Amino acid sequence: MINENVRSCLLCGVGGQGTVLASRIIAAAAMAKGLNAKTAETIGMAQRGGSVVSHVRTGRNIASPLIPMGKADVLIGFEPGEAAASLEYLKNGGALIVCSQEVKPITASLGQSGYEGNRSIEFLETSVDRCYVMDAEHICRECGSPKVLNVAVVGALCASGEMDITLEDAEDALRQKMKPSLLEMNLKALHMGAAVISK
Repeated sequence: MINENVRSCLLCGVGGQGTVLASRIIAAAAMAKGLNAKTAETIGMAQRGGSVVSHVRTGRNIASPLIPMGKADVLIGFEPGEAAASLEYLKNGGALIVCSQEVKPITASLGQSGYEGNRSIEFLETSVDRCYVMDAEHICRECGSPKVLNVAVVGALCASGEMDITLEDAEDALRQKMKPSLLEMNLKALHMGAAVISK
């Protein structure tokens, strides 16, 4: 039996995008406000270019860190194709946050695949009512580093209201985890990510 107090977020992307770190930030923000949090990675191919899927569950009584199919309150896609591949995890009425920039798989780079990220975005927008598309390249450029992507998606997650984590909770987690020299840049990314949902 699924505990109704448990909130679930699935993050998917490719190695090198910061998927796992984003899940750790979400879990840290939840634990800092007294919630339990469990995380798990179901795909072991976390090297750069391989698919990565992270499960995050927060609440009081969490039976398992793994999210059942159709039970994710929110799905975060760091890459459009990866989001489309994981869509069956999202519950009816759940929120989808997806970065618009594609990361071509090795087969596409070798000319063996016609994968185009914009087609995945079109599919997702027609399949999910609450689909938020994030221009990750713009946010990273404005903040001055490609490494802030994971923080930007956390900001969008907070603004969605689907997890019991506020922007203030995420800010506190960043202050605990980030070097002071990187904090301002990451706080900017957090709020730019949140603005994607607030439009």
